[in-house]
Amino acid sequence: MIPGQKEALLQSLDALKLELTFWERGGYEPMLGRFPARASESDPKNRFDENKRQMREGRSVFRDSPSCLNYGLLVREHPCSQCWLMSFVPAEKRGEAVPCHYVPLNKRADTVASLGGPGDAPEVQNAVLNWLRKTIQQLEDALAQSQ
Repeated sequence: MIPGQKEALLQSLDALKLELTFWERGGYEPMLGRFPARASESDPKNRFDENKRQMREGRSVFRDSPSCLNYGLLVREHPCSQCWLMSFVPAEKRGEAVPCHYVPLNKRADTVASLGGPGDAPEVQNAVLNWLRKTIQQLEDALAQSQ
């Protein structure tokens, strides 16, 4: 493995697992007056803190996740170019307003943008959850082979 590549894989793996946890805890489900998917108080990666999240109309997949650099902010303070998801975004889509919505999620290259639904839409949920699980497994396999 190239120096730094293992660290990048570990960072992506951690972020993917955080995103999967967010989904599994109902992070994109309708809120019904509450903030979604809070981690326990003792969780050192407690990025599910409801106090960090400011209300916005609708929920955007990846953008309204604690794995986003701009989580809970009404205005994007950090450039998407610094996001861990950029390595999964095709080069020609990295200039889009929300580049993470162009991550190819399956063999048909469906994306959050092409599926066009909110985070609680079944087709979006299935595609993203399958992609997360598959990508986590691929990264874990790559790390295991490197050791």
